[in-house]
Amino acid sequence: MEATLTFYGAAGTVTGSKTLFEYAGKKVLIDCGLFQGLKNLRLQNWADFPIKASAIDAVILTHAHLDHCGYLPKLVREGFSGPIHCTPPTADLTKIILEDSAKIQEEEADRANRYGYTSHAEAKPLYTVDNVKQTLPLLVRHEFSEWVLLDNEIKFQMHNAGHILGSALVELKFGEQTIVFTGDLGTYHPLLLNPPKHLKRADYIETESTYGDRLHPEREAIEELKEAVLKADSKNGVLIIPTFAVERAQEIIYLLTLLKYQDLIPEIPVFLDSPMGANATEVFLNHPGWHTLGEKRCKEMCHNIIIVKDIQQSKSILNSNSPKIVLAGSGMVSGGRVLHYLANHISNPETTVLLAGFQAEGTRGRQLQEGVHEIKFFGQWHSVKAEIIQTAGLSAHADQNDIMKWLGQFDKTTKKVFINHGEPMASHSLKLKIKDVLNLESQVVESGTTYSLE
Repeated sequence: MEATLTFYGAAGTVTGSKTLFEYAGKKVLIDCGLFQGLKNLRLQNWADFPIKASAIDAVILTHAHLDHCGYLPKLVREGFSGPIHCTPPTADLTKIILEDSAKIQEEEADRANRYGYTSHAEAKPLYTVDNVKQTLPLLVRHEFSEWVLLDNEIKFQMHNAGHILGSALVELKFGEQTIVFTGDLGTYHPLLLNPPKHLKRADYIETESTYGDRLHPEREAIEELKEAVLKADSKNGVLIIPTFAVERAQEIIYLLTLLKYQDLIPEIPVFLDSPMGANATEVFLNHPGWHTLGEKRCKEMCHNIIIVKDIQQSKSILNSNSPKIVLAGSGMVSGGRVLHYLANHISNPETTVLLAGFQAEGTRGRQLQEGVHEIKFFGQWHSVKAEIIQTAGLSAHADQNDIMKWLGQFDKTTKKVFINHGEPMASHSLKLKIKDVLNLESQVVESGTTYSLE
């Protein structure tokens, strides 16, 4: 029997991860992510899924980032009703992220309609909170190394990927063969997690390639963060950190706590103005065995920040020009409360903005990274006079060396490596490296193309 892979996202881009595996009449979707960034990508979210949603037997989630789980409510609305397999932390984080995503979409549609900056007769959310409520009961939790039977011919188990809390490599066996999906692969020196698990063999591997053409700087993230805080302090200004609510927010809180304990930064108040970030921090507290912090240190670092509880408190902080550090979503400045802070402060030269992670093409974060002089949100253009700082030291993605080290641990039975989740230069650079160093056949995948696993 022939097995196939078809890529319906994260092919030639770093967003919208969806890989369809087919074998023995079964259709299994590995990840079900939302497209973000460029308009032509975001428009794909609104199209019907290329195959009937009701024909998909199961979904396996590698982790809870929006570009890997954010399309689930729409798939369910279109007719999917099968199990969504994931780890326990991924289930908890997926609930938080999908509810937040739906709420933001509803609020943005309402705001666009009220203020008239929609190009449509009526702005509508891609999906609603009610759609999310229909999705969550389908989540099925599994521990690492637990074999899950999909039928007599297909089974899988998950292993630590080291990317975010609960992130998993998927080792899927079909017939006598094995394919391993990395999802998003973590670095070998994560702050709060264990590094990716080494596996011995696979007939096929699907790997991400976000940083397939580059290396992370040797400078430690804590030094970059300290420099950003001291720069903001020297200007007596505000430090705004657009923050990914899962993992990145907790990493930054942890590093700020260390810097304060060591008296390396002044006593500037730190605000976490992200309901999703606050909820994600609770997930860390509820799953102490899934990270390296431990329950005690996790609680200690939460005491060093002010978690914003409600809109009134948020508005009070927002309208104050006093020195402070604000962590607010979203990490790529694509929505969320950080836009309100930027609306008030981005035109002030005393403001510092720290971009703490990968900024996808077409996002406001990428525009700021590339030095635009003005940026548009809430239907208005805002002059960019704040100092913009980029750090790669906090990336949760493996760089080229990490990917090569992880691929190099497999024995010589691997037939082919499928390369996805990367911009074209990154993916093709990794392909050349894999050939030169490991002498493995590899394929940079294309969207909508089906590949045979012979």
